[in-house]
Amino acid sequence: KRLDAYAVENSNPYFRLFLSADPSSGIPIGLLERSIKLTNEPPQGLLANLRRSFALFNREEFDERDSKIKSILFALCHFHSLMLERKKFGPLGYNMKYPFSNGDLRDSASVLYNYLEGSTSVKIPWEDLRYIFGEIMYGGHIVDDWDRRMCEKYLSYFMQDEILDEMELVPYADGLSWKSPGPGTHEKYLEHIETMPPESPLFFGMHPNAEIDFRTKMCQSIFELLQSIQPKQAPGQGSSDQDIFATNPAEEMCNEILDEVREVKYNVEEVASLSEQEKGPYQFVLMQECDCMNCLVHEMVRGLNELQQGFKGELTMSEHMEHLADALTEQTLPVWWVKLGFPSTRPLRSWLVNLKDRCAQLDEWFEEPRIIPKVIDVSKLFNPQSFLTAIKQVCCQNQKLELDRLHVYTEVTKRIDPKSVESVARDGAYVTGMYLEGARWDANTNCLEDSRPKEMFTRLPVINCKAGLSQEREDKNVYLCPTYAVPTRRPHFVFVAQLRTKQPAAKWTLAGVAIILDIGS
Repeated sequence: KRLDAYAVENSNPYFRLFLSADPSSGIPIGLLERSIKLTNEPPQGLLANLRRSFALFNREEFDERDSKIKSILFALCHFHSLMLERKKFGPLGYNMKYPFSNGDLRDSASVLYNYLEGSTSVKIPWEDLRYIFGEIMYGGHIVDDWDRRMCEKYLSYFMQDEILDEMELVPYADGLSWKSPGPGTHEKYLEHIETMPPESPLFFGMHPNAEIDFRTKMCQSIFELLQSIQPKQAPGQGSSDQDIFATNPAEEMCNEILDEVREVKYNVEEVASLSEQEKGPYQFVLMQECDCMNCLVHEMVRGLNELQQGFKGELTMSEHMEHLADALTEQTLPVWWVKLGFPSTRPLRSWLVNLKDRCAQLDEWFEEPRIIPKVIDVSKLFNPQSFLTAIKQVCCQNQKLELDRLHVYTEVTKRIDPKSVESVARDGAYVTGMYLEGARWDANTNCLEDSRPKEMFTRLPVINCKAGLSQEREDKNVYLCPTYAVPTRRPHFVFVAQLRTKQPAAKWTLAGVAIILDIGS
């Protein structure tokens, strides 16, 4: 309507206005460089977010509200600030990025007013409020089930009767305290906001190590950006005799990798030729893993042979070969290796070492395909889910149970070193290659404990994975821990592990505790 009014006032015929909620590739770069960018982004920091959230509510209207509404509204503002600021921790904070906005807070406040102002009941409908806030207002944005569970635990902590008085706003934390204010005026709440202690991951229910991880990843992204904008070859180079006879680093890497993987090949027919009695779910997993390794190595050898011929001048360098050479120079993974390979965040050198370890495990298993190794390193499988499914299938065959009703259950043993395992597990299989992020495993108490300072990941002992019928009731002393293939987490979810805990399971949910298979270099 405002633009229509401006048009009537005889505005400039060359005036153009572009409105877009998403980045657009159709607008010329030159036009964008001359344009003025207007954004309305949330401020950085928990304190700044809380100030802005609380400023959405008018002073006069706030003072007229009931004391219960004031307390709940302040807790809602704090919850909103946590949800906005948690994204800075990356995968440890959220599996996905969500567009939470001030509209979510305003709508939640409107629901709160409607529920409490006209109600004659003394009891506050906490369950209804938690459902509306967590499943509709904020939950409407959330796609990932584990992010939804985290949101639910926040609301379960804040939306309870204790918030009406002075309640601890730092969940499950030792060494940091900040309580909610008692009922008072708008000015009193503003003063209390300014008393917030310096920001810490403890406010989010996380371990202080999360701050180290966040800062480290920021530095890595900056250095990766600086490396990407460096010129491939400085002007004037290549003209001297020394540069002419120098070996291309991509060519060196190409020859080195070819020497290592050229002979890698698994004859899947040997396993396929086993009798029906000797061939079971585990043997099908072995065949699948060998097929995946053969496909990956075949593509590596094919591409590297072409590149080698290109370096010798026997073939014309194509765009695909140039991309492969650039990847070898920059120590990154080529596109086709990523598509045919396994989930990994490693640089090229470390990825090649990991590839050798995977081949070593396959070699050991391939020598005796009728039986599985005593301990399987699931972090070195292309598809660890298939091995876990094989455990359920074996249980289904032995106990005559329905496969759909079975789940994989984990039992952490006392064995730290996989070599100390003397025989194959009687029930299920022994697995290793799992690391805890956000917490550690205490071998003495056999349960989860807080991480040690500067310890990002801790290796779990050998785990006995067994199949069993699903349980109707959740054990309060068990944390259902999501397991992912790589630290970036989603979409590489593997399964749910059960870990014993003496503390509330909600503490580990808010801390973002998860099991990671391949933690990288």
